Amino acid sequence: MSIGYVALVLHAHLPFVRHPESDYVLEEEWLYEAITETYIPLLKVFEGLKRDGIDFKITMSMTPPLVSMLRDPLLQERYEAHLAQLEELIQLEAEHNVNNGHLRYLAEHYATEFKEARQLWESYNGDLVTAFKKFQDSNNLEIITCGATHGYLPLMKMYPEAVWAQIQVACEHYEQTFGKAPRGIWLPECAYYEGLDRMLADAGLRYFLTDGHGILYARPRPRFGTYAPIYTETGVAVFGRDHESSQQVWSSEVGYPGAAEYREFYKDLGWEAEYEYIKPYIMPNGQRKNTGIKYHKITGRGLGLSDKALYDPYWAREKAAEHADNFMYNRERQSEHLYGMMQRPPIIVSPYDAELFGHWWYEGPWFIDYLFRKSWYDQKTYQMTHLADYLRDQPTQQVCRPSQSSWGFKGFHEYWLNETNAWIYPHLHKAAERMIEISHLEPEDELQWKALNQAARELLLAQSSDWAFIMRTGTMVPYAIRRTRSHLMRFNKLYEDVKVGKVDSGWLEKVELMDNIFPEINYRVYRPLSSHTK
Repeated sequence: MSIGYVALVLHAHLPFVRHPESDYVLEEEWLYEAITETYIPLLKVFEGLKRDGIDFKITMSMTPPLVSMLRDPLLQERYEAHLAQLEELIQLEAEHNVNNGHLRYLAEHYATEFKEARQLWESYNGDLVTAFKKFQDSNNLEIITCGATHGYLPLMKMYPEAVWAQIQVACEHYEQTFGKAPRGIWLPECAYYEGLDRMLADAGLRYFLTDGHGILYARPRPRFGTYAPIYTETGVAVFGRDHESSQQVWSSEVGYPGAAEYREFYKDLGWEAEYEYIKPYIMPNGQRKNTGIKYHKITGRGLGLSDKALYDPYWAREKAAEHADNFMYNRERQSEHLYGMMQRPPIIVSPYDAELFGHWWYEGPWFIDYLFRKSWYDQKTYQMTHLADYLRDQPTQQVCRPSQSSWGFKGFHEYWLNETNAWIYPHLHKAAERMIEISHLEPEDELQWKALNQAARELLLAQSSDWAFIMRTGTMVPYAIRRTRSHLMRFNKLYEDVKVGKVDSGWLEKVELMDNIFPEINYRVYRPLSSHTK
């Protein structure tokens, strides 16, 4: 009989990046890299566990932008070309390093990986959403939703209609994709403000996640801290992130991904190979970029990139198994300690960005595989669960009001509102005001109907928290600025055209082609609802 629960929660999200107007945009490769390095490896893990009779349980958000991109024929076609180029390059690498035993070994390792990626991709006809849905249908995977475009909800709360649109459009998109309503939501950036639960309840959602302090500072103070969910007064359950298990993976000081045996992310063939040799496999303009082929390991702290030793997947896999065993051991001891205090089974909620596993931490999918296998065979202290099953089995919890919070730097909102990105919010707020205004219009013809719906899409895309996040981190900033401005400019043109009753049909058609997310959207979602504006 287990005395605790462990819930692994992965947040699978990428901003909507799709550029049919251009033959090549570097940022589209965010998706292609994540497919090869995270989503396909996770599916391989799930298939292996299922094949071996391990009834694994995991929760995973799949955000509407990610689902839309994974199902987009243009991006599927471009991913196939991207994968074919990788296969060609690694074959060339194997031949190029025929007399270097270790590099040839690594090239053959990658060649096998790319071959298996293609096999899985083709086995699902390029539709990875269907692949993940298969595991939801078997109740191994609980897929939850997110904000429609990952909008940062606390910074738009002065416009409840805009918050409602982010939630409702996401729920409708989920139902169109998976054939049923979502039970849970990963709030974008785990960002909560008081009163948001009312909208979540009205949307039919049963639970959401917040950072630990969102529960620890709840009123009244929760008796069991983050080791049991709480219910809000509207009946929505709240799960809090466990600090201890998160630190073991996330921490730059003590986290697993920093082990010397693991692959070094920042040393890539695209930057190191002789230029003329690598030129066909980098950007069309001749600029170097990451290829995803990396031959070196972290080696040791404080070493420069030139001092890194060659990577060995065998020893890295051994280290991943060791770390999975350590994670399991710590969850056992944690469960025992908490059960002794609580006199009821605790739940340890361990949420992470999905892209950490495979893309940033190359060995992450191996770690997950070993963790589920070891938890299944080697211990009886805790039970792996997903959040929906836990709520079904443990329906009685304390009622509290969660605290305003996020999982960003310092735990509140300043990462998305600071000197690098504050300029965007007056524009976003004005656009929200205008969208609410025109949501009351009734279209005179089909063209105006299309324009109103496209205006809703453009506002949602402009609101993506990814753009403010990128501006703060300082990477790819020009792209984030360009995307924010372009969506706002398109929105404002649509607003003005609708107001004067003269929509530019040719221009609208081009914009619909580029920003084709949410084909079933209804702009009336922005109309005020009395329960949300109290």
